[in-house]
Amino acid sequence: MEPLALADFGSGEAVARPEKAIAFAYRLCAVATDRVGPVQSVLEDGCLCLRSDNVVEGNCAEELLQNSRRDVEEYFVALPGRISWPKLDEKEPLSHC
Repeated sequence: MEPLALADFGSGEAVARPEKAIAFAYRLCAVATDRVGPVQSVLEDGCLCLRSDNVVEGNCAEELLQNSRRDVEEYFVALPGRISWPKLDEKEPLSHC
């Protein structure tokens, strides 16, 4: 999971943040959604213009992946230490989980 998450889970702080997010997500299971219909889109009342998703030029995924030093399941693996987590502030909602 670590290479795909682009995060280094080597420190306690790096592990604590996702743990708090997961704890918050579990609290959402208690929300009653019995009478709530599924939302297909936040713009479901309007007209959405979609384009076809056909590759018309390029089609060079293999060539692009050669630029990566390492890949996992056809994803680039970022070098460790590229993302710095902001310090949790007392006012953030996740800090109260």
